[in-house]
Amino acid sequence: MAITAALVKELRDSTGAGMMDAKKALTETDGDMEAAVDWLRTKGLAKAAKKSGRTAAEGLVAVAVSGGKGVAVEVNSETDFVAKNADFQSMVSKIAQVALGVDDVDALKDADMDGKSVAQTVTDAVAVIGENMGVRRMASLTGDNVVNYVHNAATDGMGNIGVLVATNGDNAAFARQVAMHIAATNPAALNEAELDPAVIEKEKQVQMDIARESGKPEAVIEKMIVGRMKKYMAEVTLLNQQFVVNPDLTVGEAAKEAGVEVTGYVRLEKGEGIEVEKEDFAAEVAKMNG
Repeated sequence: MAITAALVKELRDSTGAGMMDAKKALTETDGDMEAAVDWLRTKGLAKAAKKSGRTAAEGLVAVAVSGGKGVAVEVNSETDFVAKNADFQSMVSKIAQVALGVDDVDALKDADMDGKSVAQTVTDAVAVIGENMGVRRMASLTGDNVVNYVHNAATDGMGNIGVLVATNGDNAAFARQVAMHIAATNPAALNEAELDPAVIEKEKQVQMDIARESGKPEAVIEKMIVGRMKKYMAEVTLLNQQFVVNPDLTVGEAAKEAGVEVTGYVRLEKGEGIEVEKEDFAAEVAKMNG
C-alpha cells in the first residue's frame, strides 16, 4: 500500500510522533493505521500524544552569544524536576547553540541538531522522559557587543530568566549590570520611541480619567498629564529607569558615564504568559473517582 503524506500526517496528529517515525510505522504495518499506532506505542514513540495536552509552564531559558549575536530560547517542561535533569539541560544547551544560526522559532524547530530536527529531538525526549515539552520562544539580538545574563541559573547559561544586552562601546562589566537590572525591573521597552503607541495612549487615557475625577479644570489636567506621563516613562522604559546599581542615575545616564550606548535588549522569563490550571487535591481525587 502506498504511504501518502496525508496518511503520515493523520498518524502524526493522533500520536504526536515525528514524521520519520510515523512514516516508518506505516511502512512496517502496510498502511494499517491501528497497527501503526500500536507499533509506535511498542517503541515508546506514541507517549508524546498523551502528554501534549498537559500544560508545560516549567523548563528553562537558555542564552548563547557568538560574536555580535546573542540568542535566548525558552524550552518548557511540565515540572521543575525535569528542568533539573542533566539530559534535559544538555538538550536545551544544544538547542540554544543551534538557535545562533537561525532567525526565528519556526526555523529553530526545523533546524538540524545531531542529524534530527530540533522538534523531533524534543518529541523523542518526551517519549523518554514522559513529560510534555516544547520549544516555545526564541529571541535574538545583534550589536557591536552583546552580553548575556541568567537569573536563578540552574546550570551554566540557563535558568529562570535570560537577558541579552547590546551596546556600542566595549564595557562588558557595565553591560552585565544593565542585564541584571533588566532581569529585576522587566522594562516594557528600551525608550519611549520603541514603546507601543497603543500602550502609551491607553496609559494617557487612564491618567486623564483619574485626573478628571479630581474635578480640576481641563487646562490644569493637561499639565498634570504631562508630569504623570513623564513619570510613567521613567518607570517602564529602560533608559529612563533609575539604575538599580546607582539610583541617583538613570540607566541612560549611567551608560554615558560608562562610555557606552545601550542599543537593545532581550528578556525572556520561563513560563511568562502561560496560564496554568490549578486544581486542589480533593477536586483531583473526586475527578479520578467520578
